[in-house]
Order: sequence, then C-alpha cells, then structure tokens
Amino acid sequence: MAEKVRIPRHIAIIMDGNGRWAQKRGLPRTAGHAAGAETFRKIATYCKNIGLEHLTVYAFSTENWKRPKEEVDAIMALLEKYLYEAIEKMERDGIRLNIMGDISPLSPKLRELAVSTSYISERIRGFQVNLCLNYGGRDEIVRAARKFAEDYKSGKATELSEEGFANYLYTKGIPDPDLIIRPSGELRLSNFLIWQSAYAELFFTDTLWPDFSEAEIDRAIAAFSKRSRRFGGI
Repeated sequence: MAEKVRIPRHIAIIMDGNGRWAQKRGLPRTAGHAAGAETFRKIATYCKNIGLEHLTVYAFSTENWKRPKEEVDAIMALLEKYLYEAIEKMERDGIRLNIMGDISPLSPKLRELAVSTSYISERIRGFQVNLCLNYGGRDEIVRAARKFAEDYKSGKATELSEEGFANYLYTKGIPDPDLIIRPSGELRLSNFLIWQSAYAELFFTDTLWPDFSEAEIDRAIAAFSKRSRRFGGI
C-alpha cells in the first residue's frame, strides 16, 4: 500500500456480483462463481500479507438454497474443491480456516472436509479465514438464544449479558469486524453478521466481486483509516 494506513484487525466481505459478472459476458452464472472463487484466493492471500488477523467472507447464505439447483450444485462443487486445496496448503501457507454456519444440510463429504480444516487449524497460529457457509445472521442469533435457554434451564448459565451471549455465536473468540465491504453496488448487509456488525464501518463499491482487486482492498482500508470510530462516545 502506498501510504501508511491503519490496518483493521478484521475485515468481512460479502462476495456479491458473480452472477451479474457472468451474465454481462454472456456466460452461465456458474462461470461467475468460478471466477469469484479465484478472486477469493487472491484477496485472502493479500489480506494475510498486509497483516490482517481475520478475514470473514459470505460464501453461501441460508437463503441461497432458493437458487436454481444447477447453480447451487456448482457452488457446492467449488466449495469442495476449495476445501480440498485448503487442507493441502493451510499449514504451508500459515492460514487457519474456520467454517461458520449450519453445515448439517451439506453433503457428507463437505461436512467431513469442514471438520478436517478445523483440526488442521488447531496446529496453526496467525491469520484466519472465516468462511460463512449456510450462514444467516438472524439464524445465528436464534440458534444462540436456543443454546443459552438450554444452558439456563440446565443450570449451566444464569445471567444473560451481551458479552456472555456473544459466546453462543459462531464467532465466539473472534473480534467483531472493523470493516465490512460489499462489492456489486448493493447497499445492504443481506443478513450478514447482524450482531457482530453493530459498530463496523461499511464500505460499498460498484465493482463486481470477480473484478475485485488488491487495489480495492487498499481503497477500502484507506477510507476506513480516515473514519473516527467513537463507539457511541464523543
């Protein structure tokens, strides 16, 4: 990066625009998802190299099951390919991988790969990618509330506080995102990290995800560095 800026600890990205990118080129939407997967690899590596601690990406939401079966199958195939590659390279590249979301509806192979990445991550220190898979912010909060209620009923939990409730979320032990980036021109969070984004800085860009570059990350971080984060204070 050209100038000295304040690097966030945690950046979260809504990887949006794959389908539109493909349609603009007369390609099937599945080609856009393949291009988006390559962008994800590139951006994850760059984020590690500039000193980020956490990168969280929205890979597949609880609502994405509504898409055509062909498209969902293609996304799942790409995820399986990525997880195989991650298992081979995580220790070599020093990248931890954490899957966040309800993986129970996924194929047995994807669930097995997710568990494998978790075991490998325990041996690695440093940069962590959090992959939101079959994830929804509201669903996460409901699940956390149910878990707390179960613990309260059994006597494992007593008082409910914000800090205590956060320990029931998928992001337990992970700092809240400092910066959330949404490509593709949409101006909403789309059920992404609803609890965790309370004080996150938001950055929107018209660039479609497959065209997203290291320069876009630099631009988002430069904008983040100029903002005053008061967290409700003066």
